[in-house]
Amino acid sequence: MAHRCRALLAQHEGEAHEHFTEAMRLHREADSPHDLAGTEMLYAARLRRNRKPRQAREVLREAVQIFDELGARHWVDRASRELRACGHPGRAGRTSAEAATPRGHGGPGGLGDLTPQQEQIAALVAEGATNREIAARLYISHRTVDHHLRNIFAKLDLRSRVELTRLYR
Repeated sequence: MAHRCRALLAQHEGEAHEHFTEAMRLHREADSPHDLAGTEMLYAARLRRNRKPRQAREVLREAVQIFDELGARHWVDRASRELRACGHPGRAGRTSAEAATPRGHGGPGGLGDLTPQQEQIAALVAEGATNREIAARLYISHRTVDHHLRNIFAKLDLRSRVELTRLYR
C-alpha cells in the first residue's frame, strides 16, 4: 500500500510507474486480489489523464476481471465505466445507471448515438452531479464537460438537464 501511495503522490511519470508496478507485484505476491484491482484502477486513471488510453485499457481489463471474480459488482461497474471512457469497444458489463437507461432508442436522437464518454457524463448528470463534480470524477476539465453536454443535448434533441434526467428514469 505504501508503494501505491507513493505512486499517487509522485510528480514524475517514471517514478509513478515504478511505484505502481512494485505495488501490483507485491499485491500479487501477497495474494491480495482486491488491493491489486484497486491499484490497477488508480494506475489506469493516471495513465488516462496522461493520454495513454491503450495502456489504461490493458490495466483496466484485468481489474474488471478480478472484481468480477470477487463478486464486487460496484467495482466491476466502476472499472467498466473507466474502461469504456478509455475507448474500449466492447461492453465490459453494464453499470446500474446504464441498466436504468432506456435502450432500444437506436436511430437518430437515441441514446445509442452517444459515445461512451457522453453516456458516462449523461448518467452522472442524471444522478445529480454538477459539471465540476463530473469533471473531477472523470479527470477532465469542467469546460470539456460543458462541451460534451452541448453535444449530448444536440444528439438527443434536449434543452435541459431535467429533460436528460427524465430519459434516465
